[in-house]
Amino acid sequence: MSNPFEVIDARLSNIESLLLDIKHKPESPKNDSHESDLLTVPDLATKLKCSLPHIYFLTSKNLVPFMKKGKKVYFSRIEIDAWMKSGKRKTVDELEAEASAHLSNKKRSI
Repeated sequence: MSNPFEVIDARLSNIESLLLDIKHKPESPKNDSHESDLLTVPDLATKLKCSLPHIYFLTSKNLVPFMKKGKKVYFSRIEIDAWMKSGKRKTVDELEAEASAHLSNKKRSI
């Protein structure tokens, strides 16, 4: 029968080497996609560069897409990005090109 202290010592050495491997292993980016996809009210205020009360105003008027769990309000990063892009205004050049295309289509159909 082997000495129990030798078994304990061998196991401790193994644990120590595993811990050293973990410590020196390059850190991989955390893949908490679910949590990184959600924004809180302060996160959104920082992203939009506006105040917290303004964010609460937007949610109270349903002007911004949000989710509510209990008293907590969350925002989907993807939905917020799409919401922000939906407010894009066309430039004068884009409007003129659109008008020209529309007029040329009208002339062809006549």
